[in-house]
Amino acid sequence: MEKEYRLYIYAFLSRTLADIPDKKYIRDLKSNSELLGLLGESTQSWFTETGEDELYDKLNEDYSSMFVINTQPVESFVLDAKNETLVGLQNPVMNFYYRHGFDVNMDQTHIMAPDHLSIEFAFMQTLVYRDEKAPQHEFLKEHIFKWVVPYMIGMKSMAQTPFYKDLCDFIVEFIVADYEYTLQFLED
Repeated sequence: MEKEYRLYIYAFLSRTLADIPDKKYIRDLKSNSELLGLLGESTQSWFTETGEDELYDKLNEDYSSMFVINTQPVESFVLDAKNETLVGLQNPVMNFYYRHGFDVNMDQTHIMAPDHLSIEFAFMQTLVYRDEKAPQHEFLKEHIFKWVVPYMIGMKSMAQTPFYKDLCDFIVEFIVADYEYTLQFLED
């Protein structure tokens, strides 16, 4: 996989999971048929055939239902039944960020958990950008791969829109492929 492709996909996934898509983001998606096609034929058709206001309403409902009301894409919530977010360096993800010079300023985001999937994807984007190969594989193995794949498989059944159904499949396929891709970094 090319570095630019991986950077683009991690940035896209980070933004997409950070919050409901606003109208500007929907317009950007609507005009990017290549990305929509990458997600899936049903998503591409749905975006083509559906007006911006309806997309906004349906995506807002789906995101809110899937990632706010029923569950949150937060590693510690998914892996630990206590539904607690460890703070500071007690949080294994935050500790990993710290060891690799990733400064997460939680005051600059509405996301309250450092192990929110959006932030984890942003961290992967940073590692790819910095060309830090071993940490990419290590973070995928110790964190993302461990919980995101089963989480997204489960979340697909909650999705009501083609976009979020296809997004769940895409994330699973991308994470599995990227994990396999980063295995080569161990050989270098």
